[in-house]
Amino acid sequence: MTPTRRLVTAVAGLAVATLALTGCLAAAIPPESSATPGATKAPVSDGAPAGFEEYYTQTLTWEGCSGADAGSYDCTQVTAPSDWSDPDAGDLSLALIRRSADSGSPMGSLLTNPGGPGASGYDLIADSASFAVAAPLLQAYDVIGFDPRGVGRSSAVACLSPADMDAYLFDIPADPRGSDGWTAELTQRNEGFVAGCEQSSDGILPYITTDNAARDMDLLRAVLGDEKLNYLGYSYGTFLGATYAKLFPDRVGRLVLDGAIDPSVSGLDVSTTQAVGFESALRAYMADCLTTSDCPFAGDVDDAMADLGTLLASVDRSPLANSDGRMLGADSLMTGIISALYSQASWQYLTVGLTDALQGNASVMFQLADFYYGRNPDGSYADNSTEAFRAYNCMDYPVDTDQADVDAADAVVAAQAPTIAPYWDGVDVCASWPYPPTGVREPIAADGAAPIVVVGTTNDPATPYTWSQSLADQLSSGVLVTRVGEGHTGYNKGNACVDDAVNAYMLDGTVPEDGLRCG
Repeated sequence: MTPTRRLVTAVAGLAVATLALTGCLAAAIPPESSATPGATKAPVSDGAPAGFEEYYTQTLTWEGCSGADAGSYDCTQVTAPSDWSDPDAGDLSLALIRRSADSGSPMGSLLTNPGGPGASGYDLIADSASFAVAAPLLQAYDVIGFDPRGVGRSSAVACLSPADMDAYLFDIPADPRGSDGWTAELTQRNEGFVAGCEQSSDGILPYITTDNAARDMDLLRAVLGDEKLNYLGYSYGTFLGATYAKLFPDRVGRLVLDGAIDPSVSGLDVSTTQAVGFESALRAYMADCLTTSDCPFAGDVDDAMADLGTLLASVDRSPLANSDGRMLGADSLMTGIISALYSQASWQYLTVGLTDALQGNASVMFQLADFYYGRNPDGSYADNSTEAFRAYNCMDYPVDTDQADVDAADAVVAAQAPTIAPYWDGVDVCASWPYPPTGVREPIAADGAAPIVVVGTTNDPATPYTWSQSLADQLSSGVLVTRVGEGHTGYNKGNACVDDAVNAYMLDGTVPEDGLRCG
């Protein structure tokens, strides 16, 4: 069975930003309301693919959003074809939420995507548009959040009940890590998950691809009445945006891609680079932790990393019991660590969690892991991000089957991410996926597109800086803006240099200096 690493490309995108320990973990973001809903513009039907004209000419009906968190935003549903290569394959639904421009005279629509694949763009805007988009852009644009196909309120991937999802994510195999029995149990677990997805997803699994989702975005652009696509994509959202630019370079308006994925690298390379990125972020956390009085580690960074490795090995042998009956093994402990490394603002909670774990208390580390998976304190799941994440990746990434490549990746992770390495391997769920992948891994040039701004953060663990450099180089019109710092993504994170550059481009079309470096 082909091993896989934790493909954690932006699992919660912007959502894993600031954690609040209040009995459960949630982004510390208040709901907000918008101005009077914007007017509905006529669809732009030019450029509809042959056979799909009726989709491009549909008229949207905007209504007040249900749910207290939506405030006075307005929402609608857009009908899209299940398969953009076959107009007779049936339909699916896309959920949109709109926060109208504060100015009352919008420059147009600004589509947003928080990452994943599988994170809800609807929820991002409903929970706090000002967290995703800075105030000057809220003033100027109708900001659009949408759930891509397979996600959330759109036609969604569904796989397991909450109890079965708990077992899939958290149960500890009976046999030792790496043994034949361990591999067999994880394979069986994956097969059960995949069977649930196939049974419960209403036939959409073969169409949950980034290529189809990018074509959906052109449909959204058209029915929103925009000649060009203005877009702000984070993390996985950069791959979605770059794919759009590849398919529709002449329809690119102002695109900003923050925390980039390199579209040319394989899934194995993605996971290997992420392992090294998280090890680097973990060392940065340790260096900071050791300067505080409440850090549970001592000595230098190497000493602290060695002690953390001892903790991971200990719970791998003897998991810690949680009050809800779950057991904290090394995999769930590693998930909690990864969750907190997305943002430097979350490091304080990692310190609390690791301190408690060293004392035999699993509660806070499970809260961090639950936040990562969108699991609520009552055992329910807030969204389907985990299911959608696997569905997209299994269709987008060809399965890596060359054992020499796998062995070479193992060697890199062991050498450059020694603390993470023992817990990075698993059994590839995509090896059990019922449909072959259709995605390709190749550079994207998007010849003819307007300038595309790529933002990279130098010690971003989930989408390492080298990927932003690579994407900016690949794009014929790519412009790189660098945020020097820690954490995932760079825009609207308090760095005035980055924010000013992005805002000026989105508002005035002022293209940043390529290579702009913001300390």
